[in-house]
Amino acid sequence: MSWLPDNEPVLGDVKSCDALELVIVPRTRDLGDGFAVRRALPHGKRQMVGPFIFFDHFGPVQFMSGKGMDVRPHPHIGLATVTYLFDGSIMHRDSEGNIQQIEPGAMNLMTAGRGIAHSERTPDPQRQRGQKMLGLQSWIALPEGKEEIAPSFQHYAAPDLPLIAERGFTARVIAGTSFGISSPVTMVSPWFYTEVTAETGVSVPLDPDHEERAIYLVDGEVEIAGDRYEGPRLLIFRPGDRITVKTTLPTRMMFLGGDALEGPRHIWWNFVSSSKERIEQAKQDWKTGRFAHVPNEHEFIPLPE
Repeated sequence: MSWLPDNEPVLGDVKSCDALELVIVPRTRDLGDGFAVRRALPHGKRQMVGPFIFFDHFGPVQFMSGKGMDVRPHPHIGLATVTYLFDGSIMHRDSEGNIQQIEPGAMNLMTAGRGIAHSERTPDPQRQRGQKMLGLQSWIALPEGKEEIAPSFQHYAAPDLPLIAERGFTARVIAGTSFGISSPVTMVSPWFYTEVTAETGVSVPLDPDHEERAIYLVDGEVEIAGDRYEGPRLLIFRPGDRITVKTTLPTRMMFLGGDALEGPRHIWWNFVSSSKERIEQAKQDWKTGRFAHVPNEHEFIPLPE
């Protein structure tokens, strides 16, 4: 998706658990037609968790018949996008010729690398009848030496992803390794992303082996070391500590993180790079039409002035 950056300060919650480094309260923005976005990353006190540099929670929203999402073609460099849905459908089209209807529980990883353009729209049948939308979009910053790789797209339907069913909770391993199980998704740096749904009163462990870790509470409430946190919240943990979260309500949450990158990244509009000059080049490339076009799309989002 294409979102303009916010310039307002982002506030975090007060936290007392020693294992917690930061608790982020995502800001809510209304993008029109009641389409709400909650942004957790980037944050004023924390740019990334592992390579996760952008984290948006969109919806829930009910589109009426004839309405839907229409994110016109826009560009990306230096990152990979992960679109993950709980409700609704999105039609993805990109300048590499990939066309994919995104459904709940599926993994969709678009690697921009040296440059890609894409659009995201509500599919025609769902637009005609209306649909509920709820999901997440994350950006994964690419590591040094991989920022200019060839663009690509991977799709794995929900049944193709590992699903762990324990007493009181289930976990779908979207990327990387969680609970000792690995996703089939190919990655260019070590990171992980897992959806966990749990009943009330269930304890769920967060793997201590990952260098940087966080839990995004989509909805519900958890208790950690005697403190309670309700969704939506992004809970960022210190490295190495063994963490167990206990649900105090039925809860849906995302476990995420990975190895820290070798350095910070510059982020402007839809561009991420370790080089300011590369971002300036990308601006001019989009402005002058040097990005490849998305087939059968005749609109685009202009470069913000």
